[in-house]
Amino acid sequence: MPDKTTVPLTGASGFIAKHIALQLLEAGYTVRGSLRSMNRASEVTDAVRPHLTDPAGLDERLTFVELDLLADKGWDEALQGVDTLVHTASPFPISQPRDENDLIRPAVDGTLRALRAAKAAGVNRVILTSSIVSVLEQDGVPDGKLFDETDWSDVESPTISAYSKSKTLAERAAWDFVRDEAPGMQLTAINPGMVLGPPLDRHFGSSLGLLQRLVGSKDPALPNIGLLCVDVRDIAAMHVRAIGTEDSIGHRFIGSAGFLWMPEIADVVAAQFPDRKIVTRRAPNWLVRLLGLFDNEIKAAVPLLGRKRLVDNARAKEVLGMEFIPADEAVRAGAAYIVENDLV
Repeated sequence: MPDKTTVPLTGASGFIAKHIALQLLEAGYTVRGSLRSMNRASEVTDAVRPHLTDPAGLDERLTFVELDLLADKGWDEALQGVDTLVHTASPFPISQPRDENDLIRPAVDGTLRALRAAKAAGVNRVILTSSIVSVLEQDGVPDGKLFDETDWSDVESPTISAYSKSKTLAERAAWDFVRDEAPGMQLTAINPGMVLGPPLDRHFGSSLGLLQRLVGSKDPALPNIGLLCVDVRDIAAMHVRAIGTEDSIGHRFIGSAGFLWMPEIADVVAAQFPDRKIVTRRAPNWLVRLLGLFDNEIKAAVPLLGRKRLVDNARAKEVLGMEFIPADEAVRAGAAYIVENDLV
């Protein structure tokens, strides 16, 4: 019989994954985290330990294996004897790469590599971290449309970013694999919006880059773009709850607490830290488009200018029992960590 108490967690050093590891441990699971380099094992352990109700025996309850999204080595051994895999590993850049395949290949190939290894090892249950960008990226959609889990991004759209394309193709590949090659596998996808909230340590990659820019007043004005925001603690909870929720099998789940324009996010941070000179003025759209010709980070924002996209999170509430932390609270929690740890 497969071990239902041990859960392999890919990409364990990630911002979301550390929170998933913490919540899995709190729920009584043993976690087998995968890392591209074992040099980061102590980082994950040290991040999780202070937040545990009972850290006793952590070195036995949280172990690590070395895996790469683009190499077969170690995957079969990492998944032997378990029932459930949580696959979070995928690249997440701030700016768009020159070659979109630098993102698409590891996202798609890594997902398929994980699923093929899971099938070979007899893993029954897979929780996949996808993204809301695999839902939203469609042309000609009027403002006010309420997106839900039946919507898919159009990978042929001329405005779709490399990151959005990579996440859409990776999730599509996962559902196709289960349908065509592993019909007995029980797949659930979690589709987070912009994940904010408090990191467990100082190593959170590019996930809070937006808040770092706002707190540090890096920009003289803010583009008129909006984001569907969610707290990292809620996204971790969605992953953990999905494992034991039979009604989640075969479904996608949007993770979003609400929509905020970037100047609104700045207003939240400015009110939180009145002693800091937080920029809240809007940049005219024409200027953002012009600067995007020279700056890849700004270029990624251009297709989002003035677009208000709303989603229905009812499935997460009804099936997973989610009561989402308000979006502005997620902003404040992330900004507080950045300021308190002088990470500007």
